[in-house]
Amino acid sequence: MSRLEIPIGTSATTSVVVTRELTVAHYHPGLPEAYGTPLMIYLMEVAAGDAIQPFLPKGWASVGIAVNVRHLAPTPVGRTVVATATVTAVDDKTISFSVTAHDGVEAIGTGTHVRAPIELDRFNKRLEEKARRR
Repeated sequence: MSRLEIPIGTSATTSVVVTRELTVAHYHPGLPEAYGTPLMIYLMEVAAGDAIQPFLPKGWASVGIAVNVRHLAPTPVGRTVVATATVTAVDDKTISFSVTAHDGVEAIGTGTHVRAPIELDRFNKRLEEKARRR
């Protein structure tokens, strides 16, 4: 793949309503019913992938390769979390993002994320080969 033509500042948002299944209590009984950090990171990654997908060639997608995120505040069940990812840098092999999450009351997450474009057929072949190894 040649140089990626993704404009700096390109961004996307995605959102989710927090349900009990998205809380740490769902996975670890006895812990609070607060939106889980891994799920917030996933939402940020989805926003980042959505931001750049229109710029990738047909048959290509992107995968996350680095995350540096702080979870700043708890979010209860029923709130809508909105994650935003904004492209901050592009090179031959990676796209870097600034990521944030907000729950309608306050910022709940902030950080950076890096994605790598992949050719789906090639990636899936490699995955299948690895699955066959025992």
